[in-house]
Parts: sequence; C-alpha cells; structure tokens
Amino acid sequence: MSLSPPPYVPGHGLLKDKTVIVTAAAGKGIGFAAAKKCVEEGARILISDIHERRLGEAAEAIEKETGTAVATKLCNVAVQEDVDGLIEAAIGELGHVDVLINNAGLGGTANVVDMTDEQWHVVLDITLTGTFRMTRAMLPHMMERKSGVIVNNASVLGWRAQVGQAHYAAAKAGVMALTRCSAMEAAEHGVRINCVSPSFATHPFLVKTTPQETLDTLEAQEAFGRGAQPFEVANVMVFLASDYSSYMTGETVAVSSQRA
Repeated sequence: MSLSPPPYVPGHGLLKDKTVIVTAAAGKGIGFAAAKKCVEEGARILISDIHERRLGEAAEAIEKETGTAVATKLCNVAVQEDVDGLIEAAIGELGHVDVLINNAGLGGTANVVDMTDEQWHVVLDITLTGTFRMTRAMLPHMMERKSGVIVNNASVLGWRAQVGQAHYAAAKAGVMALTRCSAMEAAEHGVRINCVSPSFATHPFLVKTTPQETLDTLEAQEAFGRGAQPFEVANVMVFLASDYSSYMTGETVAVSSQRA
C-alpha cells in the first residue's frame, strides 16, 4: 500500500528575520526544498552549488514561487578556497549568517571488493570532508556572535547496511559523528549543530539515475509505501534551524518511515 504525500505545509514565520546559507541547492532535491522553505519561513538566504546554470535556475524558481529574490554563489565544497569565498560572500550579502544548512553530498554504487580508491575518496571528500570544511569555516563567525545554527544532512545509511553503499554509508556515519563532536565544542559559544537522517526522498534526479527496480525496493521498505517528498525533509531541517529546537544540539533526527 502506498499513501499519498501530505499537502504542502505553508510557512509559519519560523525563521523570520534569520539569514541562511544552503549548500547544493540546485536541482529539485532536498537542498532546493530547504532553500525554498527557508524563504517561506521568513529568512533571507544565499544558495550555493557547483553547477552555475542549475544554480541560476534554482534561484529563478525560488523567486518565481515565493516572490523573493535570493543571492547565489558558486561553491565546490571540496575546494577550501571556494568554501572560504562562500562564507565571505554570504556575510557580505546578508550581513551575518544565522543558519548554515550543509546539504552537499555525493553518492555512488560499488561493492567494496570492486571499489577503487578514487570512488572511495571522492564520496568521502564531498560528503564528509565537505561538511567539515563548511563547518570549520562557519564556526568562527557564529562563535564570535555567540549565536548560530548548523544543520547537516546525513542518511539512515549511517546506521543501516545496504549493498554497494559502503563509501556513502561511511561518509554519512562520519557526518553524524562530526555533528555530535562539533556540537559539544560549539555549545559554550551559543552555537547549535544537529543533523537530519533521511531514509529515501524522491526527486527527479534520483528517479532519472536509479533503476526502477531499486526504487521499488526502497519504497517497499517504507511504512508509508513511498519515499519522502523533499519538502518533508526540509520541514525537519527548518525545525532544527528554528528557535523551536533551542535545547537540541548534537542530535541526529531520522526523517524516515522505514520499518524496524
């Protein structure tokens, strides 16, 4: 049985007057949904991505759908100079940064026995080390202000096993560990760091690049009989970014309907 997705939840001003950076916001996945939701919740935002054309299209789509223009900045989270440039651009554009949503990540499929060093390293470098680079670059600004929130994007594969996903699972488990440890370091400075752990979010790029048989298997594992809509993951990110989660730090919140 597959249940229909719920109605889209309108904004409630949860991020009114906040400033937000969202990485990997191009396309129609979780990053784009998070960026759009932040705007709808009252934030001023800057979005980044490695793809110039798609980044521009995302900004145009957000403005068309919300009536609010957003700033953009190209950034490859695997390059420290790009990361530093993104933080500098965001502070210049927004004045300060209240929230960083680390969404950038890279997947792939390969069994360990066949996996090359390059396949392993590229997934770890973007998904885990990219999150580390962004966090490291953002923390001094937030610590100086004694305020700020970082929301990372992990995955249930950080807890669970799946064939062909050792590199991605290791990276996402690392994001969870990075979240916990960096949160303890940042807490005394008034900065909170949490992450979401989605199981399976359906978006056009995933559908385009994933065999239907695999999609069917993933949907069958979900109690709702469907993948999450990207906005359903974005809703939880917004909660973690908002003052409603003021006593949460170092936590990983599963956004999942997977059966135990």
